[in-house]
Amino acid sequence: MAEIKDPENTILMELSGGTVVIELLPDVAPAHSDRMKELARAGAYDNVAFHRVIDGFMAQTGDVKHGNMEADFNIRMAGTGGSELPDLPAEFSRLPHDRGTLGAARSQNPNSANSQFFINFKDNHFLNGQYTVYGRVIDGMEHVDAITRGEPPAKPDRMISVKVASDA
Repeated sequence: MAEIKDPENTILMELSGGTVVIELLPDVAPAHSDRMKELARAGAYDNVAFHRVIDGFMAQTGDVKHGNMEADFNIRMAGTGGSELPDLPAEFSRLPHDRGTLGAARSQNPNSANSQFFINFKDNHFLNGQYTVYGRVIDGMEHVDAITRGEPPAKPDRMISVKVASDA
C-alpha cells in the first residue's frame, strides 16, 4: 500500500476487489475535501452504488440519498440526489483531470456539487476548469478499473465502506 503522508486527508474506500487509497487536496479544494470527510465519518458513503460507469471515461458514485444499496435502492433514482448538506461552490483550479483524480459531480450549475463524485479512468483534460478536482487515487487504481460498466450498470458495484485514514 502507498505511504499515507496525511491520514487526516486520506480516504480509504473499500471495494469488492480491495482498498482504494485517495489523497484529498485540501490546499486546492478545502470545502470539497471537508465534505468528503464529513460524509465518510457519518457513514453516508457506505454501500453507495457506482451508478454511472463509462468505459474509458470515469466511474461516478456518491449519491447518499438514492444510492445506498442497503436502503430503498432504485438504480433509476441513483444519481439524482445528494446529501442533506448544502451544495458547494465550485473550487476550480489548474489541476488537470488526470487518470485517478477525483472530480466533484454536479448539475449544469457549477455551484451544485454536493456528495457525488467521479474517478477518472484516463486523462480527461476536456473537463479541466469545469469540475472541481479535490483528490487523487494513490493506491488501488486497479480496483477502480474493475468497477462494472454501465449507465446504469445492470449489477452495480458499491463502495462497501469509506473511512478517513486517521479514524481507521
